Amino acid sequence: MLYQQIARNKRKTAFLLVIFVIILALVGGGLGYLINGEPLSGIVIALIGSLIYLFIVLQNPGNLVMSMNHGREIHEEDDPELWHIVEDMALAGQVPMPRVFIINDESPNAFATGRDPKHSFVAVTTGLRKRLNRSELEGVLGHEISHIRNYDILVSTIGVALAAVISFISSFASRIWWWGGNSDRDDDDSSSLETIFKIVAIVFTLILGPLAAALAQMALSRNREYLADASSVELTRNPQGLISALEKISNSEPMKDPDPSSAGLYIENPFHKRGLSSLFDTHPPTADRIKRLENM
Repeated sequence: MLYQQIARNKRKTAFLLVIFVIILALVGGGLGYLINGEPLSGIVIALIGSLIYLFIVLQNPGNLVMSMNHGREIHEEDDPELWHIVEDMALAGQVPMPRVFIINDESPNAFATGRDPKHSFVAVTTGLRKRLNRSELEGVLGHEISHIRNYDILVSTIGVALAAVISFISSFASRIWWWGGNSDRDDDDSSSLETIFKIVAIVFTLILGPLAAALAQMALSRNREYLADASSVELTRNPQGLISALEKISNSEPMKDPDPSSAGLYIENPFHKRGLSSLFDTHPPTADRIKRLENM
């Protein structure tokens, strides 16, 4: 059951990344059509632009994320127990010891970030450190180490970058259109088929593309959490520790000043908000996560 769930979630992650690239290409194609009637040029620009942006983002994402979340780096002498739990989980997961950070917030939460296992970061809030016992801390930190081991930290960074590029293209296309772009093609001789293509390009590039990217990013984040939960149990052999931790975290107050762009990285939504539709939640419902853990 455990290994089947891990394999299934990995396949879903690969599928969602493919969907992301397809959405990016379609939005780029729509931009190219709106500008000069050449979708291929827009696709090429979108793909090249996303690769350049990814290269820039992946240079040092960990320090940037920790800075945005006001993380303070600690060492073994600052908190020996926390340090050794992280060290134990890293050893069990067969990954290098990540840098450890504390975020001054009474709401219990944690996240992992970085470029790869050799350049990884783990952060816990002061509230998490105070409220969780050792077994629960092992469950949470096993979850975060699993994000590192499974390269979720890289996947999430790629997802955020692709979503940002799609949003930028959509915004740029909107400005081009309203400023009169493609006006040379807006004549009375345009065929009905060309008009249909134009409408489809506008709707997808300006509305459906960004919406689909947001949904894919949410699905990617939720799938990532399920995978890390299952992997944490693989490391700790104790699902009850993570179950108890999730119950405490979900029943706590929201964080005071979390970085909105980092919300999907946390083990639980730091805002503790649930919309009318679960499609837009960055995290799966805690009850579903606990039920899956109980079934293990």
